[in-house]
Amino acid sequence: MSPLRRLRVSGAFWLLVLWFGAVNGWGLLGTVLLAAAVHEAGHCLVLLAAGARITGLRIGVLGAVLETDSVRLSYGRELLGVLAGPGANLLLAWVLRPLGEAASAAVGANLVLAAFNLLPIYPLDGGRALGLLVSWAAGPEAGHRLVRWTGAGTGLALAGGAAWLMWRTGGSLWLLPPMAGALAAAGRSLTGALPE
Repeated sequence: MSPLRRLRVSGAFWLLVLWFGAVNGWGLLGTVLLAAAVHEAGHCLVLLAAGARITGLRIGVLGAVLETDSVRLSYGRELLGVLAGPGANLLLAWVLRPLGEAASAAVGANLVLAAFNLLPIYPLDGGRALGLLVSWAAGPEAGHRLVRWTGAGTGLALAGGAAWLMWRTGGSLWLLPPMAGALAAAGRSLTGALPE
């Protein structure tokens, strides 16, 4: 088992956590953070089983990024590692579903986290999975190009949708971080700032 060498948590993440807990309650914050931990544990377990070395974890306002040395992994193994995070959230939501109302917040948090991470925007799991699948089938250049344009289009659509929703409803500050993240992802995609 490889040790985690670097853990970096941004100050903005702590501010968002404090804000979220103060506004929505510490219980819901714990539920959301547990769903995020399950997500990252899913990635870790599958990647370690596949032979990858986990070298770091960066946690920021828009989520966590697991740093690995996955150079040795095949497309198939890396794809399994990428999809293991959303898969862990979906599995936990399914396991908790029979508990009904008592687990509704946990089920919802896991479903939302899985759905968000499956968006086809790099570096989210959906964007990485799409790139890996296309690279596996048609080569890295085709995978890179598809992820670039799909990510840009999806990011711009999400940012536009969030802006429209804020305008229509009189504004919700909770939509600002995802809107900023979607715009940043679209910008990275359009400028080609994606990994090879």
